[in-house]
Amino acid sequence: MRRLRFVPEGGGLVEVTCRTIHSRFLLRPGLALNQIVVGVLGRAQWKYPTRVCGYVLASNHVHLLLDVDDAGQLSRFMRYVNSNLARKVGRLVGWHDKIWSRRYQAIVVSPEDAAQSERLRYILSHGVKENLVERVEQWPGVHCAKSLLTGEPAEGYWFDQTQEYAARRRGEKFDRLRYAAPEILALSPLPCWKHLSEEVRRQLVVEMIADIEAEAALRRQRSESQVLGASAVRGQHPFDRPARPKKSPAPLFHAASKRVRQELWAAYAWFVSAFREASAKLRSGDRMARFPAGSFPPALPFVAG
Repeated sequence: MRRLRFVPEGGGLVEVTCRTIHSRFLLRPGLALNQIVVGVLGRAQWKYPTRVCGYVLASNHVHLLLDVDDAGQLSRFMRYVNSNLARKVGRLVGWHDKIWSRRYQAIVVSPEDAAQSERLRYILSHGVKENLVERVEQWPGVHCAKSLLTGEPAEGYWFDQTQEYAARRRGEKFDRLRYAAPEILALSPLPCWKHLSEEVRRQLVVEMIADIEAEAALRRQRSESQVLGASAVRGQHPFDRPARPKKSPAPLFHAASKRVRQELWAAYAWFVSAFREASAKLRSGDRMARFPAGSFPPALPFVAG
């Protein structure tokens, strides 16, 4: 049974994860795929204004750090992202089944500085912590590190498949970018960093990356292991999969202290209780049953705050 989608009243930071079916390398980094991903995320950001605080695209999953107003905004943004990526990535790699293993997983991150900074650090560590590359900047896929360090948005393209299909029907031969529109993916600061200057935020990221790379180098030295390398990552076949895919239970919340975690659990428990009570009334025929704000009643519109 899936958990109810929940974002605390007033919104907050959410870590979103989407995994490919069977953990296959359908998101293997490459120029074309990177352009598609940034283009889809950029257009989703424009259509459903959502503050993107971090992102990374691994070969078989995506992590996003999103600062959202409520669960409805998150749902609209992710529906657009996942549906468009599924079509465009499937077409690019020649995969005719579904792309995602299940619905996106969203974990609320507490307002604590330590909790939010740690989730950004986790995203930045991708590629390095798995011994795929030595340095964060060497990761060949979509990664927020460059934009965080330079302040420049990532650039991609929105590929209009409707126009491309019509052109093919006309027998037209066209360049890959003929029906592509430029898109940018801008970053917003973590909620806990909004009061800091851009220079201070950049220095914090520099320190995070240096720490990530130093820890990874020490682990490799102790285990006498080597990195796979960016070229080998790009050379993986999209239909391949890891020998032992990582599987671990995900927490409902990311929090730095027990007190805040308990507060979030209490808020979620009240939310579930109110939802179940309203759901029982609705099943009994009460069409005026009041669902809690921020919920998705069965067969009814989202309840805005």
